[in-house]
Order: sequence, then C-alpha cells, then structure tokens
Amino acid sequence: MDARQLEYFLAIVEHGGFSKAGAALHVAQPSLSQAMANLEADLGVALFHRVGRGVVLSEAGQELLEPSRRVLRDLAAVRDTAAGLAGLRGGRVEIATMPSPGIEPLTTLIRRFAELHPSVTVSTQAAFTPDEVVSLVRSGACELGLLGSAAPGQWSGLDVLHVEEQPFVAVAPPDGTIEDGSTIRPEDLSGQKLIASRTGSLMRSIVDDITAGGASTEIVTVVDHRTSILPLVIAGVGVAVLPSSWTSLARRCGAVVAPIEPTAHLHVAMVSLPAHLTPAARGFLALTGALAQRRRGAPRMTAEG
Repeated sequence: MDARQLEYFLAIVEHGGFSKAGAALHVAQPSLSQAMANLEADLGVALFHRVGRGVVLSEAGQELLEPSRRVLRDLAAVRDTAAGLAGLRGGRVEIATMPSPGIEPLTTLIRRFAELHPSVTVSTQAAFTPDEVVSLVRSGACELGLLGSAAPGQWSGLDVLHVEEQPFVAVAPPDGTIEDGSTIRPEDLSGQKLIASRTGSLMRSIVDDITAGGASTEIVTVVDHRTSILPLVIAGVGVAVLPSSWTSLARRCGAVVAPIEPTAHLHVAMVSLPAHLTPAARGFLALTGALAQRRRGAPRMTAEG
C-alpha cells in the first residue's frame, strides 16, 4: 500500500466513480483499476461493490476513508514543513463553513491570510448546520470548521476556538417601513412579510417567535440556501432576520438594515482536530485566534459590523 493508491481511492470516492476520477487525476482508467485491485489485494478486503457501470463503497471502504485522508494530510504536512521552514510557501487549507460565518469573519480571515501567504490556497466547503461542520472536520474532509450556534458549544474530540458573537438584525427592502440604522423591537416586525430558513435553525426560531406574536405577520417563503435570502429581500419579497455578518453586503446591495433589541446572538467558533493539522491550517487557525482576541477586546458588534 502506498500514498498513490490512497490518493486514487479517495478520488474515486469524491468523484463518484473510476471514469471521473481518472479524468480528474489524468490517469488512464485501466491503471486506476489496477491500482485499486492491488490495494484491495494488499488489504484483503473489497473496497467497492461494482453495481452496473458504477461503484458503491463497501463497509471496509467506509472504514478506510478517514484514515486515508489523515495519512495523505500528514504527508502533505511533511512536504509543506520541509518546503516552508522559512515561512508558508505553498499548500492548501480546507475549511468547512456555514453561510453566515462564511461571510464574516471568513472574508476578513481569507483576505488577511492571502496577504500574509499568497501562495497558499484556501478552499471552503459548504455546510448548513454545526453538526455538518463537525462531521466534515472529524472525518478529515476539512481541517478546520467555521460554525455558528445558538450558544457557545463544545464538541468531543475537537479543539474549539470561540471567535465572536453576532447579533441578529432585520434586513428589509429599501422602500419599506423600516428605517436604515434605527433600532427596532421584535414586535415592530408584526405585519411584515418574512423570509425564513428551514425549521431547526436559530434564524427560523426568531422568525417563529415573531409570527407567533403578531397575527398579521406571515412567512411568505422558506429557503434552504441562505444565499438566496438577500436577493429575495432586494426583490421586495419580504424582510429577513439575519446575523449582523450580512450587514455590509446587504447595504452595498441597497437593502435596509436595522438592529433588533432585544435579540439572540449567533456564537461563531472555529473547530479543529487536536492533531493532523498542516502548517497552512495551523497558520490560518493562529490568524483566527488573533482576530478573536481583537474582537473580544472591542465593543459588542452592532449592525454596523
């Protein structure tokens, strides 16, 4: 068994089959098939079940996923360390992120990291719940995870860096009754048409509380992808309740943003495994820690960001 075989194995899983993996790796399919046959012979187990013209991971293949990712990441860390003793000169850091933290603080972090380490690539993978972020980090699919939760959290087996708290704000069309920058109460949203995410999120629970308190308030649309919310607001469909990380982008797009008092806060944290971090990931984590320290020393974040 060698690293090349593990790389091929993961590529087949990630691309959904031998043909697409071969094309992505620029490896002929017969060579890929032979490498997998040799790996299966070395291990003494079948890693894939052949189903028609496709493949499905076997139970043994599922068990090999996480160790394979860690082995390749450790090898990458060795290469990066050898090449970057005088500083980060290359490599890649993979981050799982939820939508709102993926706007801020991720934008600030990537901008600063790119200034410091322009030869390092930052790759992000979308996740929509804290559990999805944690799962991607635990499985080795991503080294770091940026998530937002209703309260500060701890996850077994992971290091947790608390970054900031984001209060929720109302984001509304520019020609409505809500005035930009003016603080409103939750009950002031009674009678508004609201845009909401699916049940189970902190954003949705705030909207549900508002609709429960106002008979004339209604949810006009429910979206899975939160990146769809701001375009719907701009189009005049309704008002959204979003973390304050959306403030700057919303105003640049022409929307009105109003702080809500009292309101809940989204607790943003970075999670990582205690070991198996590449130098690039360690550098990004250190930068996140520095940002968190600065923001903890600053006044509480407002709708101005």
